[in-house]
Amino acid sequence: MSALPVTLLVARRVAKGRYQDLMSWLHEGEQLATDFPGYLGSGVLAPPPDDDEFQIIFRFADEQTLHAWEFSASRSAWLDRGSELFANPSEQRVSGMDGWFGAAGQRPPRWKQAVAIWLAFFPVSLLFNFGLEPLLAELGMFSRVLVSTLALTPLMVYLFIPLSTYLLARWLNPSPLRVKPCETAA
Repeated sequence: MSALPVTLLVARRVAKGRYQDLMSWLHEGEQLATDFPGYLGSGVLAPPPDDDEFQIIFRFADEQTLHAWEFSASRSAWLDRGSELFANPSEQRVSGMDGWFGAAGQRPPRWKQAVAIWLAFFPVSLLFNFGLEPLLAELGMFSRVLVSTLALTPLMVYLFIPLSTYLLARWLNPSPLRVKPCETAA
């Protein structure tokens, strides 16, 4: 089992006329996951206007804690309750930063990955520092960097970098990026 954090990427296409029901169901799933040991965070990325595929991200401390959640009775019941809300489910499991950029063999060149991370990090960091400058100005260099990295790292890892890579998916990987179903897809 891996000691690295593991991310489960889930793709769900909303069934016709079930958008609000799907959003409630997704929120329920995020709440359910928070009760499991090893849970590190989750998020839902809505599709662009011309698509209906949602990307759901669940992150756990390691493969073992993800496995416990993935095969739990409560998750199974949750999936059953939502079975009519979506079509064509698919899942993919990844570790580390690789999860932001797709499966092996589908990842963009490192320079594109660096651009995507920078495009997420720069504006968020700028806004953070601008907004908190009066409070941070009194701190020494070490304390300023400590506070900013403690605040920004989770925001970047769980929200802004996944959002950046999702929005830049066509540029990062010009061929259509589709999440392949895994054997345990629910």
